[in-house]
Amino acid sequence: MTDPRPVIASIRDGRGLDGPGAALIAQGLADGSVSDAQAGAFAMAVLTKGVGTKGRVALTRAMRDSGHVLQWDLPGPVLDKHSTGGIGDTVSLVLAPLLAARGCFVPMISGRGLGHTGGTLDKLEAIPGFVCEQPEEDLRRIIRQVGCAIVSPTVDVVPADRRLYAIRDESGTVESIDLITASILSKKLAAGLDALVLDVKAGSGAILKKPDSAARLAQALVETANGAGCPTAALITDMDQPLARSAGNALEVAEAIRVLRGEAGALRDLTLALAAECLALAGQPVEGLEATLDNGAAAEVFGRMVAAQGGPRDLLDRPEAHLRAAPVVRPVPASEGRVGRIDVTALGHAVLALGGGRVRAGERIDHSVGLDGMAKLGEPVGPDRPLAMVHAADDTAAEIAIVAVQAAYALGDAAPGPLVRDRITA
Repeated sequence: MTDPRPVIASIRDGRGLDGPGAALIAQGLADGSVSDAQAGAFAMAVLTKGVGTKGRVALTRAMRDSGHVLQWDLPGPVLDKHSTGGIGDTVSLVLAPLLAARGCFVPMISGRGLGHTGGTLDKLEAIPGFVCEQPEEDLRRIIRQVGCAIVSPTVDVVPADRRLYAIRDESGTVESIDLITASILSKKLAAGLDALVLDVKAGSGAILKKPDSAARLAQALVETANGAGCPTAALITDMDQPLARSAGNALEVAEAIRVLRGEAGALRDLTLALAAECLALAGQPVEGLEATLDNGAAAEVFGRMVAAQGGPRDLLDRPEAHLRAAPVVRPVPASEGRVGRIDVTALGHAVLALGGGRVRAGERIDHSVGLDGMAKLGEPVGPDRPLAMVHAADDTAAEIAIVAVQAAYALGDAAPGPLVRDRITA
């Protein structure tokens, strides 16, 4: 069968999607034999009727196989993690070297930020000389020598998703759980993983703000990944406050380095929880993870990864010499009280307005700007304890950000909820 119309009609009429139909659609998306009109009709049929677990598995596998799939022969498990995105979420920069320091291998294919959540690659590109675009032979060399690499996808990885992603935006089908699941997992599974852990955010700074929506996505992701042959679990985690104290590319890299050096806080706690989950999925021992951070082993791997991807060899020892600082740093004044509520998405938009993110793909960003020292729920603030520090390109941008951050915080008596809200397994 080479005509996609019967496949689209089958989904439209509630008969679902099978393996051959998914393969036809995915290959047609990749090679152009499926037209834009047919791709839009396919996406709308999936949105309105759904394809169920079997259909998601079939579509995920077909999209994965529409391009190059990495295969490995390494003396340890190949692991990775995916986050649905949040503010101050710099877990990848700590998790990848932490797992590598435990004898695992992490070929982390990541993305750039768009909208209010930051991208892992943007953060790493705040490091002078760091190269995210690595040819496969260089990626393989870095993985063998260092144990981890964080890179952008090459053009031959999941070409079906690259096209369908744009079609979803144009056809109003972005919110389809089935299409979101296949998009996320096809790219991750193309890395040839032995296990995957998912961090699905819920709360005011998350893409999915309601816990039940996050739970539905987490369940779909876990069922689909396991059905496609990759042992996977998900943690549903809190995004009613920023994960870390910083939001902004260079500032987040600096905070990740401090965590690699042993600094306590939610970023460390969540990284340890996700690492333990990933190791357990791969049948690896989880004892001693904290020591791997505290004894500097993970930091040493991070430093080697940065150097292997073109960054400075002494970044860990002299981050302030390499990470560009914003010319204007101003406190955000607060009335006396305790933090009772945070509009975390608004904090993300404040960073965007400073120039620290992008609204449209391809826009240039200022790696130096952002927020740090952000107050968390339940913490005291006042004349001597600002809500945050604004790092800006000029005084005007700083004043605008100060007003935005003040509007994002409300005083009250609310206490923070648990960092990990739920755990989803197969």
